[in-house]
Parts: sequence; C-alpha cells; structure tokens
Amino acid sequence: QVQLVESGGGLVQPGGSLRLSCAASGSIFGIRTMAWYRQAPGKQRELVTSIATGGVTNYADSVKGRFTISRDNAKNTVYLQMNSLKPEDTAVYYCNIMTAWYNYWGQGTQVTVSS
Repeated sequence: QVQLVESGGGLVQPGGSLRLSCAASGSIFGIRTMAWYRQAPGKQRELVTSIATGGVTNYADSVKGRFTISRDNAKNTVYLQMNSLKPEDTAVYYCNIMTAWYNYWGQGTQVTVSS
C-alpha cells in the first residue's frame, strides 16, 4: 500500500524559509506529476506548484519567485523549498502524486508564518 509521508512544516517568521519533503513508501509505478497543494482555513484547496516527469514546472502566481519544487525520481520524493514566506502562505500543505491509474495524497503538514 502506497503512503505519502510529509515532513518539514512548522512555524516561521515572515521572510523566513522552510523546506517540505514528501516521500512515497511502498511500490509506486507510472508517476506522472508530483505536486504541492495548500488549504488555508475557510478556503478551498489550491494548487501551489507541480512538476512533471520531464521536469517541467508550474507555479501559482502568488508563489512565483519564492517557492521551488524539485523531485528525486529514484527516491519517489518531492520537495518544496519555500523562501521569503508571508503570513498569507499559512496553510496546511499537501503533497500529491499522480500516476497513470491513481491519485495519491499526503496527510498534510501545517505551515504557519507569523511573527
């Protein structure tokens, strides 16, 4: 059974940085896209960034220039480097791995940006 295990969330001051990791345990085949979503209180879950198998990336306008997604295909792991964090980045962050047959989700990790 495949599980996505996230780590790296926490409390950080505005302007600070955090690095999230998401590792897939178990056998997972046919990975296409790896992505990070987030959901702030009272808001819908939104796509933050994604990276395709070939390395093509996509970012929400709100995080362009501040966040960087990367992946290690050998380890089935996706990372999110978040710099210059703002209070509006506060949310639960979820990793997502989409294969040809299934869509996997992590349990979510809280990121709080506050002074």
